[in-house]
Amino acid sequence: MQEPVLCIGVDVSKAELVIATDPERRPSSIANTEASILRWLREIPSHALIAMESTGRYHGLLAQLACEAGFKVFVLNARDVFFYARALGTRAKTDGVDAGVIARYLQEHHAHLHPWKPSTPLQQRLHELLTRRAQVVTHQCALRQVFVGINTQGVETKKLQEAFEILLVSIDEQVQQLIASDEQMAQGCKRLQTITGIGAQSSALLATLLSRFDFANADALVAYSGLDPRPNDSGTKRGRRRLSKKGPPLLRRQIYLAGFAASHSKALGPLYRAIRDKGFSSTEAMVILGRKLLRVAFAIWKGTEVFDPTKLMPKSA
Repeated sequence: MQEPVLCIGVDVSKAELVIATDPERRPSSIANTEASILRWLREIPSHALIAMESTGRYHGLLAQLACEAGFKVFVLNARDVFFYARALGTRAKTDGVDAGVIARYLQEHHAHLHPWKPSTPLQQRLHELLTRRAQVVTHQCALRQVFVGINTQGVETKKLQEAFEILLVSIDEQVQQLIASDEQMAQGCKRLQTITGIGAQSSALLATLLSRFDFANADALVAYSGLDPRPNDSGTKRGRRRLSKKGPPLLRRQIYLAGFAASHSKALGPLYRAIRDKGFSSTEAMVILGRKLLRVAFAIWKGTEVFDPTKLMPKSA
């Protein structure tokens, strides 16, 4: 006889895990430490499904240990859970309530969710460096704006910017060394960089992603990135399309920047202008171009050929 599915929802914080296993029981809590998590995992049935929201890095320990122990783990998009809780008419927000909502969401949707897949140490290290690099650039730009419009005489702002540049260069060198240590990733990055608009940062990010997840097709990759347009139609009304924005913001940002760079290139400039001629705004056209480049990146990674810009050119009448 098949055992009933046990869906466990976990609300994760830095110091504590709040666990909901049964709507009739009060949630329990354990410390977010390796010893506490391993002790808890030994107490629950082996067929249990465990879900948690993506919380930056705080959920990583639980997900990793549960996966290593043989459990099927799901890391949920916090935005999806938020709107699901709203639809349920939840009247309060506590860690226990959140854990219960996650368990209920898993119970209803687990058949259509993709289990979480752990990354290799190389992929994890690359992800950490690329994420931190993006954060450093954000802070660098913010600090540069702080001194705009004032007299900076006697203030060593130049040295501050130089220190940022040294830090970014050191991160870039570390990323390239890590990529070079893996032959498949190194060759894939080399091919990805033949795509107009895709540079060292974008190729490293894409190689890290594509080496970890085996996307079924280019559409799945676009959907994961959150660059897929979401229809908003009703009857004869055709509403405005907006991006779903469900995936990692850093990936969307890099693909948008790739589209921006490609739009100013000699190779893909005509394609950008052809998209603009269809009535799209400059931002929309760069997003569309970036989405095309993401599809190309998927094909380049899966195959052995380099990029041929003529295949993207609009067909002449």
